[in-house]
Amino acid sequence: MISRKYRTKKQEEDLFKHDMANLALIMKFNKELLQKEFSFKTSRSGGKGGQNVNKVETKVELLWKLDASVVFSEAELSRIKLKLANRINNDGVFSVTAEEDRSQLRNKEIALSKAFYMIDHSLMVEKPRKKSKPSFASVQKRLDNKRKQALKKINRNSNNDY
Repeated sequence: MISRKYRTKKQEEDLFKHDMANLALIMKFNKELLQKEFSFKTSRSGGKGGQNVNKVETKVELLWKLDASVVFSEAELSRIKLKLANRINNDGVFSVTAEEDRSQLRNKEIALSKAFYMIDHSLMVEKPRKKSKPSFASVQKRLDNKRKQALKKINRNSNNDY
């Protein structure tokens, strides 16, 4: 792979396309259809911005009514509800807020990326853990180390009346 410093613009574009293709493989749902189901609510944000904070509504809250979704199957929706229960209110509305930036547009993008990330990770199925036990050699090694440590402590004792 060519160092970033020496890449041409064409190589950068190819890498970007490759990364986006990989991202599409990871995300198993249609982002455009899902984005149409989202609604946004804006409000005034706290933090840096000076007088801008008092005038402009830069805080963005992304709202998604899960029951009205057509992008996911019932099984996927139940998995999302289970994993993201702390983000879903009593009316079944999933919400994400973003107020990191001074720009409303940038906060909207941040909220979208957060939502896509959370939804994607809630749909991932973890592999079940396979129980394993330590090998015979590792058990023997641990017991030998314990014996050596005990012998060290016994030898330090000055009242050796053997």
